[in-house]
Amino acid sequence: MQKVLIVEDEKAISGVLHSILSDELTNYEVLVAEDGLEAYKLIEKDDFALVISDIKMPKLSGTELLKQALQLKPDTTFVMISGHADIDTAVNSLRDGAYDFISKPIDINRLITSVRNALDRKNLVQTTKVLQKENTQLKKKVNKKYQMIGTSEALSKIQNMIEKVAATDARVLITGPNGAGKELVAHSIHAQSERSRGPMIEVNCAAIPSELIESELFGHVKGSFTGAIKDKQGKFELANGGTIFLDEIGDMSLVAQAKVLRALQESRVSPVGSDKEIKVDVRVIAATNKNLQKEIEDGKFREDLYHRLSVIEIYVPPLDARKEDIPLLVEHFAQIIADEQGNAVRKFDDKAIKALQNFSWTGNIRELRNVVERLIILGGNPVTAEDVADFVRK
Repeated sequence: MQKVLIVEDEKAISGVLHSILSDELTNYEVLVAEDGLEAYKLIEKDDFALVISDIKMPKLSGTELLKQALQLKPDTTFVMISGHADIDTAVNSLRDGAYDFISKPIDINRLITSVRNALDRKNLVQTTKVLQKENTQLKKKVNKKYQMIGTSEALSKIQNMIEKVAATDARVLITGPNGAGKELVAHSIHAQSERSRGPMIEVNCAAIPSELIESELFGHVKGSFTGAIKDKQGKFELANGGTIFLDEIGDMSLVAQAKVLRALQESRVSPVGSDKEIKVDVRVIAATNKNLQKEIEDGKFREDLYHRLSVIEIYVPPLDARKEDIPLLVEHFAQIIADEQGNAVRKFDDKAIKALQNFSWTGNIRELRNVVERLIILGGNPVTAEDVADFVRK
C-alpha cells in the first residue's frame, strides 16, 4: 500500500488531517511526523506518494525538509501548508519543487482537491515512466530484429552511407536481390534519424493487387468503390511525421506511380473518392530487386519517379559477395532462434561454418536464416559439417 505523510507539529491539526485523509484516501496508509527531522528520517527509510508539510516547525523547517528530501528522493511530491503565508513563501516553495501551497486556516475542500490532484499527477508520472521503459525495451527488441550483422567491407560501406543519410530527409532507393537485407537498411535509416520518434509504415507493393494499391497508399472514403464500407486512412497519412517504406516499388502499376509522384511533389494525398487533400510530412524510402533503368526503357517505370526516389541510392550486395559475414550471421540467428524457442544457444563448429561458407546462397541472408533454423532442429550440439551435409542440399 502506498503511503502519505503528514508533517505537523500541532497535534490538534495533525490529528484532524490524519482523520480526514484516512477517510478520503482509502487506498493509502496515512502517517504523521511531529517535526521536519522526524519526517526526514521516515523519508530516508521509506517512499511516500505524497508529503503534506507545515513550513514553520522545530528542529527542521518545512522549507529545509522540502529541499533535503528532494535531494534524497527527487520524485517525492510535496504539498506545503503554513499559517505564516505570504506570496514570497508560496513562490519559494513552488520554486523549490513543491506541487502546491495551502495557507492556514486550512480549507479542507481545497486541501482534499490539492491532495487528489497531486496523487493523480504522481500516478500519471509513474505510469508514463513505466510506459516509456516498456517502449524503450520494445524498441531495443525491434532494433535487434533489424540489426545489421557483419564486418565485411561491403557492409561497412553501407553502414557508413546510412550514418550520413539518416541525419537528412533525403529520399533513398535501396536496390539489391531478394533476401539480401534491403528491409534492414530501411529500418536502420529510420532508427538513426530524427523521425525515429514517429512511425515507420511498410508497404509491400508486390503483395497488393493493382486495383487496391491507391486505396492502400492514400486511403479511401466510404462508398468510393465496392467494399469500401467505411473511411480508411492510407499508409502515407499513417506515416505522417515518420517514414514510409515502399518495398518492391518496381512492381507498382504506372497509375499508382503517377499518384506517388504527385504525393512526393506536393506533400499532399487525396483519398480515393474524395476531393479533399491531406498534407503529409513523410520521408520516403523505397526498395526494389529490379533494374529500374531497364524497367524505364521497357516503359514499366516512370523515369521522373525514379529520379524523385533515388536522391540517394544504396546497393545491398548478395550474401555470396560477403561470405566473411556468415560466421557472425550464423551466431546471430542461433541466438534469435534460441530466444524465440526458449532454449540454450546451439553452437556450430568451425567445419560446419566452413561448409556453409562454401555454398552459393541464391536466397541470400533469408535463406541462410532458414538453414540455420533447420540445422538447429535436426542437427546435433554442436552442429557439425556432417549435419550440414545431411540436412542442407545445394
